[in-house]
Amino acid sequence: MSQSANRKYSQKIVDGNAQAPSRSMLRAVGFEDEDFKKSQVGIASTWSMVTPCNMHINELADEVKKGVDEGGAKGVIYNTITISDGISMGTEGMKYSLVSREVIADSIEAVSGCMGHDGIIAIGGCDKNMPGCLIGLARLNRPSIFIYGGTILPGENHTDIVSVFEAVGGHAKGDIPIKELTKIEKTAIPGAGSCGGMYTANTMASAIEALGMSLPNSSAQNAMSRSKKQDCINAGKAIAHLLAHDIKPSDIMTKEAFENAITLIITLGGSTNAVLHLIAMADAIGVELTLDDFIRIGERTPVLADLRPSGQYLMSELIEIGGIQPLMKRLLEAGMLHGDCLTVTGKTMAENLAGVSHYPADQQIIKSLDSPIKKDSHLVILHGNLAPQGAVSKLTGKEGLHFSGKAKVYDSEENAFAAIIGGQVVAGDVVVIRYEGPKGGPGMREMLSPTSAIMGKGLGSEVALITDGRFSGGSRGFVIGHVTPEAFDGGPIAIVKDGDTITIDAHSKQMTLDISAEEMEKRLRQWQQPEPRYKRGLLAKYARTVSSASTGAVTDKPY
Repeated sequence: MSQSANRKYSQKIVDGNAQAPSRSMLRAVGFEDEDFKKSQVGIASTWSMVTPCNMHINELADEVKKGVDEGGAKGVIYNTITISDGISMGTEGMKYSLVSREVIADSIEAVSGCMGHDGIIAIGGCDKNMPGCLIGLARLNRPSIFIYGGTILPGENHTDIVSVFEAVGGHAKGDIPIKELTKIEKTAIPGAGSCGGMYTANTMASAIEALGMSLPNSSAQNAMSRSKKQDCINAGKAIAHLLAHDIKPSDIMTKEAFENAITLIITLGGSTNAVLHLIAMADAIGVELTLDDFIRIGERTPVLADLRPSGQYLMSELIEIGGIQPLMKRLLEAGMLHGDCLTVTGKTMAENLAGVSHYPADQQIIKSLDSPIKKDSHLVILHGNLAPQGAVSKLTGKEGLHFSGKAKVYDSEENAFAAIIGGQVVAGDVVVIRYEGPKGGPGMREMLSPTSAIMGKGLGSEVALITDGRFSGGSRGFVIGHVTPEAFDGGPIAIVKDGDTITIDAHSKQMTLDISAEEMEKRLRQWQQPEPRYKRGLLAKYARTVSSASTGAVTDKPY
């Protein structure tokens, strides 16, 4: 790349006599005379010591800078925030989780927008910072690449973070003694990297690779590996081609590319959070993506991966057999992907996959298209009188596809969790957790603690749970989230009473509160909106600006 290949933003910061003060300050952070003639690439690092998912990303950022500099541009590392879902789960602090996605997007937009970066490389390693990075890159729409920080290795006895959550429920039931719970706690998380199953982090990394915004195989590398460091160097070098040809996210993140991402995450049995995040990412780049797209693609796309939480294997084991590239090649050969979509390599998806080998014949993780785990999507979009604007469930078929039971209603996650642990929830119940939506929570907390407690109690196939909140990618069981309109907006979930019958049918894709239309209308008339839980600060600001979960829970809708 020539040093002046693409400087349309940085030249406004550093060129000319009037910009001598800018150059003076940049010299203090390491710029030399020749650097002012180069394209500048912002390297957005989500490094933090608040979580193992991101504790190594400062080292990866250094590798990215090496690649950028070797490619002829000038790399500039800066930080954005991250939080940990796994640490804050079940607490008031978890309300900041989804909010952090917007803070991350805002900060990438602010830093690279302010500093005149000609290109951006973002490195993410946990649930919310990955879509947050992509939203920030989409808003700026400058040559960009995303890098996944990589997955964690399994803990002792094939354990992971969900093993710890479910062990809490097992201990409450009396099946797991405190000594065993303590051992699982101490050994399940052996080091750096994102949670090890096909939970939200690995789901979103895979989706972003299928979208074309990361280099091939970036989603399928262990966090602490030579291959991950090389991925970072390669990405740093690859930005040169994007800068030289002015290839931007809007050239890559097309409707067809999002369809590729949806297809892949369904075959992987990915997290329900992908629905929320992909809709938000599409909104940021100006692509219309709706729940109907998930329904349409889901009808023709099977679940093929036997991965946790509903399956047996971890991401590190999928990496051993080749990652997701062979799966993408299989889908392309079956006509299920758009092979002509451009990617950050400067090549199409079909060109990237041309030299990829198929999986070993004896592998057990990815099933064939002829013998799927489920013939259509596990991400079932439900409607009906309880969710007129939609709800999202993750039903692999192992939980059953029909449930009818009596409602037990809780106006917060904490109350529901205490009831489950305390034995007040029994077989045949439908647990309703409301006022946990984007506005009502605010922040749309993930219900991993209640769902794990249900599984640990041995009630996974006997109790359903519905919420206007959402779920961790580690949640499993008969669970339905993203119920819209949410309770705070006066959605029907707000007027459910203890003892009401609720019926959930995955075949008809309906979730029904079994009361008459007259009774529902009467209850809705009597309902009064509660006071916001927060009056000032970030959560209050978020609640005032956030959209419905059915439109991605975004905060930057156009005026």
